[in-house]
Amino acid sequence: MSAATATFTALRPRLHGIAYRMLGSVPEAEDVVQDVWLRWHGADAAHIENAEAWLVAATTRRAIDQLRAARTRREHYVGIWLPEPVLTDDSATPEDLQELASDVSVAFLALLERLAPEARAAFLLREVFDEDYPEIAHVLGKSEAACRQLVHRAKEQLRDERPRFEVNRALHADLVRRFAGAMASGDFRSMREILAPDAVLMGDGGGYVSSFPKPMEGGVRIAQLLYAPSIRNDRGMHVAIASVNGELAVLRYFAGALESVQTFATEDGHITAIHVQRNPEKLARFVTGQAGFRPL
Repeated sequence: MSAATATFTALRPRLHGIAYRMLGSVPEAEDVVQDVWLRWHGADAAHIENAEAWLVAATTRRAIDQLRAARTRREHYVGIWLPEPVLTDDSATPEDLQELASDVSVAFLALLERLAPEARAAFLLREVFDEDYPEIAHVLGKSEAACRQLVHRAKEQLRDERPRFEVNRALHADLVRRFAGAMASGDFRSMREILAPDAVLMGDGGGYVSSFPKPMEGGVRIAQLLYAPSIRNDRGMHVAIASVNGELAVLRYFAGALESVQTFATEDGHITAIHVQRNPEKLARFVTGQAGFRPL
């Protein structure tokens, strides 16, 4: 293995992490990393002083371009577009999972969709990847003052929608486990009690399967929706839990086939939001990922 290949291989998880957080899509992130690899392979190493800085800059710039194109496509997306779920390592420590979930949970990635591409890049580089402002300025081709303003405005834009308090990971996991058990057993009362009265459900069917064109509001309505399959379980419903994007999630199967990946936001001892991924294309990649996933 050449020195250039070894360097890229060592940094690939970081580059993939940047691209995935920018795009919320595994194949789009992999396309970005592959493009950067080709550029890296053809670059003149003699003119590169800092390999990591070069690769991070190239990945971020390519991800910005890709996100601009993706946004145009997502304007015509059928229904609600949600980030693609990714299986995460069950063997990670609780501290590692908490840190991961804080910046890669499905709810957080969905929230980042509100930011313009350059603002999203500046926010992620500073708040998640701890880059200094001179480096961010170099990546974006802007002044340090302009980058500070981008980050400040992004934080202001996201502040009202982010949880007011740090989520207790143990409580979050307990709520998800209880909700999964209630769903599996058809315990409507428990489902209703675990959901906040003003809970919101968002589903992504990608135009391939039925879903809701806008968020469903109300804990009782959501409980009724998720309880319905247990009334007539002739489709062989099965519920499992797994670590997805750093948090415990519910996997729902019918007749042995994965029907949805459900991730949750919790606050004050209740589930406040459910993101239901039903797009068959995204689920197919998730199933593939179960056999050999790449940690984010």
